[in-house]
Amino acid sequence: MTTIIDHLQAHRSYRDFDENYELPEADLRSILKAARQAPSWMNGQFYSILVIRDQEKRRQLVEWNPGNPHMLNSSIFVMFIADFQRTSAVSQHYQQEYQVTGNLDALITATTDAALAAENCLIAAESLGLGGCAIGSIRKHSQEIIDLFELPEYTLPLFGLAIGKPIVEMRVKPRLPEQAVIHYDRYQPLNYQDILEYDQTMKKFGEARETKLWSQKFADYFEKSTIPNYEKVLKNQKFL
Repeated sequence: MTTIIDHLQAHRSYRDFDENYELPEADLRSILKAARQAPSWMNGQFYSILVIRDQEKRRQLVEWNPGNPHMLNSSIFVMFIADFQRTSAVSQHYQQEYQVTGNLDALITATTDAALAAENCLIAAESLGLGGCAIGSIRKHSQEIIDLFELPEYTLPLFGLAIGKPIVEMRVKPRLPEQAVIHYDRYQPLNYQDILEYDQTMKKFGEARETKLWSQKFADYFEKSTIPNYEKVLKNQKFL
């Protein structure tokens, strides 16, 4: 029997799904329950999970994110949202100030809580023979998503997760060398040779959707602001 460690080390992202496969309701409930049981700072659970079944809304998401058609073609698409609505209500109940706006630590905490829940969600899905793909590009259309799904103040869409029955087998993608990521007792200076070698590893891996060297991809990505007006979105949602 495959151990949990073997399972985790064999993780792959799947983007091609059986469009006719219907996820049993009991399986969906089990997956979502596993997600909600993820670790959470102070047990605050500063996130919500939006299960999107509406096909028209999923088509709209793909229209905004044409590189991610699996948001529609998967059996289910779930969105993870930073959520301080509940604690806002708590502060109102106790008639106390609510100082989330401008509190970057709170946003980091909510994002971390949501990421841990998403990982549980994905692992649970994989344990049922399913596959998934995390999608962060939804943030590029945050305001549109906020409007489409009627998200209130103190909430923010973070990323999505497409889950379904894979129809194309994927290889395990190589990761950065251990010495470039793992540090013991103190942070070790970067040896850029590790980056150069990883570029060649990924080039040899030959993933069709990658058209640039790994290093060039991120040099290009961080050369410019990737989400226009994102600060305005954060202000509208009371995060700034």
